[in-house]
Amino acid sequence: MKKVRKVVFPVAGLGTRFLPATKASPKEMLTVVDKPLIQYAVEEAIAAGITDLVFVTGRSKRAIEDHFDKAFELETELERKGKTDMLDVVRNILPRGVNCVYIRQSEALGLGHAVLCAREVVGDEPFAVVLADDLLDANPAVMKQMTDAYDYYRCSVLAVQEVPLEDSRSYGIVAARPIGERVEQVSGIVEKPSPKEAPSNLAVVGRYILTPRIFHHLAESKPGAGGEIQLTDGIAALLSEEQILAYRYQGTRYDCGSKLGYLKATTVFGQRHPDVGTEYRAYLATLDTAETA
Repeated sequence: MKKVRKVVFPVAGLGTRFLPATKASPKEMLTVVDKPLIQYAVEEAIAAGITDLVFVTGRSKRAIEDHFDKAFELETELERKGKTDMLDVVRNILPRGVNCVYIRQSEALGLGHAVLCAREVVGDEPFAVVLADDLLDANPAVMKQMTDAYDYYRCSVLAVQEVPLEDSRSYGIVAARPIGERVEQVSGIVEKPSPKEAPSNLAVVGRYILTPRIFHHLAESKPGAGGEIQLTDGIAALLSEEQILAYRYQGTRYDCGSKLGYLKATTVFGQRHPDVGTEYRAYLATLDTAETA
């Protein structure tokens, strides 16, 4: 009856859709107002009671490690200038009792391979996987909703949402039947099917809770769609042994792996930011007026 206390963040991707911004900086460090995407993802995991953060990184990802590390020079300067509010922000990016582990994925061999890289650190425990470029805005946090579902059903849980069928080529799509409120039993999963081949319009988004048995199936997986080791294929193999659930989370998803989704998130989060929200809403209203005129 182990709790989910470890999370894997696959952050080794190149972020080519945001070039040139991501040429020298990780896409996970793109900011929505004043926090990088990876910090939103970490805060969501911590809100679910997760204490061990496992980052699967690649080249040019040092900024992620630096962001969650202690910044002696910056803290000293803020303290010297009496900027206590900002000092508290910098010192409290991670609460006490939360641990970070960094693992290098030497080759970009797919999401399934990235998760497999964390095998030795995760060990024989259930664990979460969070994709930082899926920014999920929810209260309670989506990962907290999912860990609650895991605690009740004691099996792997996939976050899902309905998408237009014509967008099926962008997602893993599940076949499932309802068994409870917001919960469905998965009977099949396909990676990026054509609309004609999609078993439903229920798409997996970037949140997973998986049992450690997934590592066996990922290790046995052959390269799938795109010539990569797909997490979806490992989940499909796991289905032959264990129950897997699809969870229709409560919240709003912003696909910050796309420019439009990123701009939408910035607009929404900017309008409710305690420092600039009022002025930003007023500015947006002037744009609406100008367009009408």
